[in-house]
Amino acid sequence: MRALSFIASASIALMALPALAQQPTAGNLEKLSKFQSTGTPLEIPQVPQTGPKADQIRKNLQKIKLPPGFKIDLYALVPDARHMAVGPQGVVTFVGTRKNKVYAVTDRAKMGVAEEVKEFAPSIQFKIPNGVCFSPDGFLFIVEQNRVLVFPAAEFFYESPDVAAFVVVNQGELIPPGEESFNHTARVCRIGPDDKLYISLGQPFNVFAKEKMDLYKKTGIGGIIRMNRDGTQREVFAFGIRNSVGMDFNPKDKSLWFTDNQVDGMGDDIPPGELNRADRPGLHFGFPWYGGGKVRTEEYKDSEPPANVVFPQVEMDAHAADLGMTFYTGNQFPEKYRGGIFSAQHGSWNRTKPIGARVMFTSLKPDGTADKTEVFAEGWLTENGEYIGRPVDVAQLKDGSLLVSDDFAGAVYRITYEGN
Repeated sequence: MRALSFIASASIALMALPALAQQPTAGNLEKLSKFQSTGTPLEIPQVPQTGPKADQIRKNLQKIKLPPGFKIDLYALVPDARHMAVGPQGVVTFVGTRKNKVYAVTDRAKMGVAEEVKEFAPSIQFKIPNGVCFSPDGFLFIVEQNRVLVFPAAEFFYESPDVAAFVVVNQGELIPPGEESFNHTARVCRIGPDDKLYISLGQPFNVFAKEKMDLYKKTGIGGIIRMNRDGTQREVFAFGIRNSVGMDFNPKDKSLWFTDNQVDGMGDDIPPGELNRADRPGLHFGFPWYGGGKVRTEEYKDSEPPANVVFPQVEMDAHAADLGMTFYTGNQFPEKYRGGIFSAQHGSWNRTKPIGARVMFTSLKPDGTADKTEVFAEGWLTENGEYIGRPVDVAQLKDGSLLVSDDFAGAVYRITYEGN
């Protein structure tokens, strides 16, 4: 019996060896940068798009309230779906996660629903590849916890496990390794009108200690940095930001707008979440002296705030967790929405009465500042305080429809306008 047991165990171990050999390794990235094959199997498993889960999500979407004429549908099942980057050619949408995968989502028939969802670049070891963004000429940037990669022609190579890939910022050089944390390390990125790469660097604490100030000012932790697309000439663009997980440029005046998640533990209704505007580099947005809006933090209440602090354009509901945002540049939606901002609220975790889990809309005044903010889509938080979804990001497809990612349900939704 012992011999049979040993043979069986050995057989199982031998069967597992090929699978182990196919796991991504650190050396694969170097091979890909030289356009060499990594030996990863050509067939990439697809995420099933039908079944009981998809059916239930469609039922849940019947509870979502939208303005008249709008409709929401399931676009794709994407595990842990976070921030999204729609390819310039409209071929594929890339979806980051807070785990170790990036997904490629394809609607080949242009039916308004994805037929194919599969892992992107499975031969690469990712770590929190939340931040995904495209340059206008088709370079996909992926910002991880502490590394930045770029994938030229990602829309062309995505069907293969081996893709052209290059390092923009080496592992351990985006932030000092000693500052790596499980908290507030989901990065977001954008290519600016100056053709530079902008990256948010959330600081890992609720409110950081004064001893951290000099290091964070120097590195841009608790701020937004920018650099050339090859990683050179890095600089701190904005500071005084607690944890921004959403940004976009206004195509009209080129200003950078971003959300910010504010200090916890100060009460249900304070401090507010933020939607901010940076029309030039070097601005300070108040944290850690201010916990959100003009609410002072306990830790810095006796310390003089910096001069000329820039306060938010919009004060959002406290603890609603404002994340991804995008300017709407399409023509499908009514005139009211054109040129305005859609933003996602992930939903509160530490409020006695939960709030959030919805999509907001902010219109702008002729001078480019914020006008009015209103709820656009809601219903993922039920009347009894249960989440059936938690929106993370919003992105616009080429046809002017709006995608909404949801890491709780593991899905991406599509909102269209069909008229009254």
